[in-house]
Amino acid sequence: MHMAFILFDDMTTLDLAGFHNAVTWLNKRGYRDDLTWHYCADKPEITDDRGMTIKADCVLPDLAAYDLVFIPGGIGTRRWIHDKPFMQWIQSAMAVPYKVSVCTGALIYGAAGFLRDRTVTTNPLALELLKPYCREVVRSRAVQDGGIFTGGGITASVDLGLYFIESTMNGEIASDIAMLMDYPYYSPSNRSDSNHGGLENRRTGA
Repeated sequence: MHMAFILFDDMTTLDLAGFHNAVTWLNKRGYRDDLTWHYCADKPEITDDRGMTIKADCVLPDLAAYDLVFIPGGIGTRRWIHDKPFMQWIQSAMAVPYKVSVCTGALIYGAAGFLRDRTVTTNPLALELLKPYCREVVRSRAVQDGGIFTGGGITASVDLGLYFIESTMNGEIASDIAMLMDYPYYSPSNRSDSNHGGLENRRTGA
C-alpha cells in the first residue's frame, strides 16, 4: 500500500500525526512490508498553523499513483477549498481506493466532490460547514463509508488510525498497535455503531 500524506500551509499537524503514527506501525511491526508513504504538498515546504515548517517529499505528484490519500484539517482548509490549482491536484485522487481525512480535512474532500452520497464526520465545531458536501454528517470519532474514512476533531486522528487498521487488517493488530502507542481508549468492539471507552465509531455503506 502506497500512501500520500497531504501537507499544506495552516494545517494542524496533530491531525496528521495520530493517523500517521498508528498506520505506519504496520510497516515497523512487520504486518505490512509493502507499506510506503510520501509527504506531498504544492511546494517544497509548508508552515503549519503553529508556525512549524515541514518539508515535503513530493511536490504536486499525481495522486492517482497512490492507494491511500490522507488529508489533515486546520484553519487553512477554509482557504484551500477555494484555491483552484490545489483542488485540481486533490481531484487527481478520484480513483484512489482509500480517501482518509481528519477534522476539517473532510471539507477538502467535500469541495473536490468526493463525499456526495456519503456519511462522514469532521470536527464537531465544523459539522455545519461540511453538510453541503455530503449526504449526512454525524458526530463521531471515526466513520467509514466504503473507501472513505473520516475522523472527528484533532485527537480523533489516533482513533481513526486504529479504526482503519482494524477495518483493513483485524482487531488483534489494532489492539497491538494501540498498546505500542500506550493508547487505552480504543477497543476492537467499537467497529459497529457502538460506544465503549468513550469512543464512537461508525461503519456505513459498502
